[in-house]
Amino acid sequence: MTDKTPFLMRQQQIEENLQSFSHPWNPNSEISGTQMGRILGLTRTGVNFAKIPPGKESFVYHAHYREEEWIYILSGDGIAEVNGEVFEVHAGDFMAFPTPSVAHHLKNAGNEDLVYLMGGENVEVEIADFPHLGKRMFRRKDAVEIFDLADAKSFGSLED
Repeated sequence: MTDKTPFLMRQQQIEENLQSFSHPWNPNSEISGTQMGRILGLTRTGVNFAKIPPGKESFVYHAHYREEEWIYILSGDGIAEVNGEVFEVHAGDFMAFPTPSVAHHLKNAGNEDLVYLMGGENVEVEIADFPHLGKRMFRRKDAVEIFDLADAKSFGSLED
């Protein structure tokens, strides 16, 4: 950081730290953002600035089991798919996904960038489902494993 205040990130620094990302399972995923919380040393909480260009999408439709997540729209127009329903979202709208969360996803439906803040928890072990893809992710620290839900076998009840 060029500013000598390790707890403050200026707007210019947010723009200078933008990185592009696309989700490998979604060819229409295109997002640029800055992991502000991580840069300033937050380890338990993620706070990110994000932009989606017109006609593009955030990641892939997903639901978290352990990490709560939130989104606050700053500008632009989007379409949020949440729990199988579709909602228009605009500047000033806030979405929250407590755990276990319902599946959610965001698309830019406008002619300008969809700009928002997003954040949530960073826990050591996370489980997420990708309902449209029939997959489940297990993440332990930095190790990620993906399984097809069709291969799941019931272990029975722990109460048996």
